[in-house]
Amino acid sequence: MSAIISISKLTKTYASGLQALKSVDLDIEKGEIFALLGPNGAGKTTLINIVCGIVTPTTGSVLADGHNIVSDFRAARSKIGLVPQELSTDAFETVWDTVTFSRGLFGRASNPAFVEKVLRDLSLWEKRKQTIMTLSGGMKRRVMIAKALSHEPQILFLDEPTAGVDVELRRDMWNLVRGLREHGVTIVLTTHYIEEAEEMADRVGVITKGELILAEEKKTLMRKLGKRQLTLTLQQPLAAIPPDLQDWPLVIKDAGMQLEYSFDEQDERSDISGLLQKLGALGIGFKDLSTHKSSLEEIFVSLVSERRGAGI
Repeated sequence: MSAIISISKLTKTYASGLQALKSVDLDIEKGEIFALLGPNGAGKTTLINIVCGIVTPTTGSVLADGHNIVSDFRAARSKIGLVPQELSTDAFETVWDTVTFSRGLFGRASNPAFVEKVLRDLSLWEKRKQTIMTLSGGMKRRVMIAKALSHEPQILFLDEPTAGVDVELRRDMWNLVRGLREHGVTIVLTTHYIEEAEEMADRVGVITKGELILAEEKKTLMRKLGKRQLTLTLQQPLAAIPPDLQDWPLVIKDAGMQLEYSFDEQDERSDISGLLQKLGALGIGFKDLSTHKSSLEEIFVSLVSERRGAGI
């Protein structure tokens, strides 16, 4: 795969002295869904706005499908669709007119059939003659997505696209994103709903305090950093971990009624069957057993917490 977005040594320092981005390097592959995660103020929106030509970088370079976003702005911007966080569109225009006009802004020839398809995909066809001001918040969000897709971009940025919207729109968004990916469109998604990233993304990037601390395939990230926990509910409470169980990193919980064993399922040294056999040999009975696997949210929280703890 070739990179459709190449970001090199990108920085942004505002006039106030705030350093919003610190030497970000990132390649995003054609046709992938890339989820960018980070706490509020981490630099997610600044990064997107630079790539989309809304904010000027301090140093570094960005290529969009081979076009420099500064020296070849028009060609680069024509490749990109952006759905911003804020709802901003002409309240007095009809849905049809505002989407059609947005297509024309990028110099695309009139294509009523394509606009109709976009509106139907977003459940907006029945609303096409209504003015924007008469629509609900969820429908306005759909119009923003339709505008971003109107000029048939190869790269689509979704900046918190489902923040504050209903479950139905969120589900429609997921279906739409999958469909776009099948047609070769590259999706860059920022979200506070980490289950969206876990559900949708091929790769995940984590940014905090303006620094991109990792960019990994989702499956690789969860395999490397995800942990499993085995929880045993005992028949009788334990006051302390017996010496014969010191080979396993066990933690006593719930007033001695639970034993918790954290392990990496890829680690050949993890020995659940040996632990259970040893418990039996020691006469420690248990009445229930459950396992839990780390979610992407837990991994994200852990990464950001470690970074904060390190003072970075």
